Amino acid sequence: MSAKVITHPEKIESLLTRRVAEVVVEEHLRQRLMSGKKLRIKLGVDPTAPDLHLGHAVALKKLREFQELGHQVVLIIGDYTTRVGDPSGKSKTRPMLSAEQIEANAKTYLDQAGKILDLSKIEVRRNGEWFSKMDFNDVIMLAAKFTVARMIERDDFAKRLREGTDIHLHEIMYPMMQAYDSIMVEADVEIGGTDQKFNILAGRDLQRKMDKPEQDAMFLGPTLVGTDGVNKMSKSLGNYIGISEAPEQMYGKAMSIPDAVMWDYFKLTTDVPMQEVAEMKTACERGEMNPRDAKARLAREIIILYHSAAEADAAEDGFRRLFQKKELPSQYVIALTVVGGERSLIEILVETKLAASKSEARRLIEQGGVKVDGQVVKDPVAKLTVGSKKILIQKGKRHFTSITGKSFIQK
Repeated sequence: MSAKVITHPEKIESLLTRRVAEVVVEEHLRQRLMSGKKLRIKLGVDPTAPDLHLGHAVALKKLREFQELGHQVVLIIGDYTTRVGDPSGKSKTRPMLSAEQIEANAKTYLDQAGKILDLSKIEVRRNGEWFSKMDFNDVIMLAAKFTVARMIERDDFAKRLREGTDIHLHEIMYPMMQAYDSIMVEADVEIGGTDQKFNILAGRDLQRKMDKPEQDAMFLGPTLVGTDGVNKMSKSLGNYIGISEAPEQMYGKAMSIPDAVMWDYFKLTTDVPMQEVAEMKTACERGEMNPRDAKARLAREIIILYHSAAEADAAEDGFRRLFQKKELPSQYVIALTVVGGERSLIEILVETKLAASKSEARRLIEQGGVKVDGQVVKDPVAKLTVGSKKILIQKGKRHFTSITGKSFIQK
């Protein structure tokens, strides 16, 4: 017997508003949710990398809300769309991955998605199920449902055309493929970020042209920026918080985000009631609460979701001892003064004798063996601004060096 669909008005209102930027068409979806009919909720994911971060988790948390109301979640692993590469927001063509890379990434995606979703109740599909069976005539017939003019209306394509940057034919096919996924799984609702608006609306268009009921579209937002407070969270930019990272890494990264974006993090990545978030924000603005304390609450909430309260306590205690009480393990700490200014992390590691050579420094960084102020840095071209403020560099578990700048390099 299938689970009963829950039509509680307050739960539906929360579903339609929290972490949501726009719904097409909202009133239609509200009526369907209130009807008690079990809906099929589609999310497509392209396993372009092996790990999930908090940006990915925003959509998975919304799926969980649908799941808790008794609806059927359909998670599409884009083993074929990944070969094309989603052009959304991209200024150049994505590199193609091998089938082996895609499958390995998909496995870790599903394992990590289990931290948020009840995997026993979701329907997992790979779009290779249908795309691998299509012949060239099938592709032509599907392509006939779309126009080139409509495709190049996309902001990213239009921008690339203006700049004279190549747009490859297979990229234009991506929205068509995502739209066809909706046909094959009979989607009632598709969710995605605001950057997916063109692709998801293409699904509605194709369903209408093929005389199928049009899916409602839920666009999540605002877009979660990374720990740099500027760019969309991305592993390639190194500004991410991974949902499988160790609690102390999560805590340190969460404490590093700019105060201005902290409130979006509360909305998008935690389950703290929005009224409570609003009260904290007001208290900070009035000077009644230190933003650092609000950020510590954020860090705890994130760790509790993906680990446990006990591990959140331990991470918080470790952070306070290391960075607030300055209780560094003094037997391992070496205080050095180096040439100040904007410096390469690789150069700093060699200069402080934490690495014997630049090649060793690069290897340490790429293997995740270096932390700067408690955060793992894996970018070998990372730079530090060295001045009067102490910077703590850690190699492995036992080697700590505190550096300050003695003079500044003129740019």
